[in-house]
Amino acid sequence: MKNTGLSRLLFFVSLTFLITSCNALRTASSGSSSTTKVDALTAKRNNLAESSKKYVGVKYKYAGKDPKGFDCSGFTGYVMKTEGIAISSSSKVQATEGRPVPVNKVKPGDLIFFGKRGKVTHVAMVISNTSEGITVIHSTSSKGVMIQNISTSTYWKPKILFARDVLS
Repeated sequence: MKNTGLSRLLFFVSLTFLITSCNALRTASSGSSSTTKVDALTAKRNNLAESSKKYVGVKYKYAGKDPKGFDCSGFTGYVMKTEGIAISSSSKVQATEGRPVPVNKVKPGDLIFFGKRGKVTHVAMVISNTSEGITVIHSTSSKGVMIQNISTSTYWKPKILFARDVLS
């Protein structure tokens, strides 16, 4: 009889171990898949931000959509295309693409829209968002493609309307 009780105890201990280890494996594998997706998106965002910098200094060109000359939305559309992200070349249409994101939560690759009274007049792509502020890259009519901290800009900061994530 003692042997049967011991057998049952060992059976239940083994069963409990098996169930908990299977659950741990399922949790670990689903977590790593999620982590891989997040890491891939972060890498894509950082690559996009870095690769866009090679266009600094390209002159502004009205309706320009290539490195011979960019307008603001032509620039963001072109840079996104280099990473396989298809968005419009119009800032008004880009303002409806992707999903909204709070301006204070923007990440590299997100788009920030500027304007007056809710009307979009300009778009820029986020390079970084740190305690120093939000740094963007954009094509301005006065200086062409440039990098700028919009959080400290007396010109751009009051014109910020909203931001969109077109990568996720």
